[in-house]
Amino acid sequence: MSSCPILGPAAFALGHVPGAINLPHGKITERRMADWPEGTLFVVYCAGPHCNGADRAALRLARIGRPVKLMIGGVTGWIDEGLTLASGNGQD
Repeated sequence: MSSCPILGPAAFALGHVPGAINLPHGKITERRMADWPEGTLFVVYCAGPHCNGADRAALRLARIGRPVKLMIGGVTGWIDEGLTLASGNGQD
């Protein structure tokens, strides 16, 4: 799950972690998260260490009782580790 205003829909479509969805932290609500089974572990990330959207997303998820981990380094860290990005809207 990507959660950063800098990594908006257009940037997300250009490159994101495979399997991710773009869900800005402001749209993380108890009602919205009911789409996923209880106990689903959410891994949130952002464009990179300069963005705090993932921190906000992690806090929102934790406050509604959802298990969450923060992917340190975001997309920048992913690329630094030599991993590849997926493209497209991520909803398939």
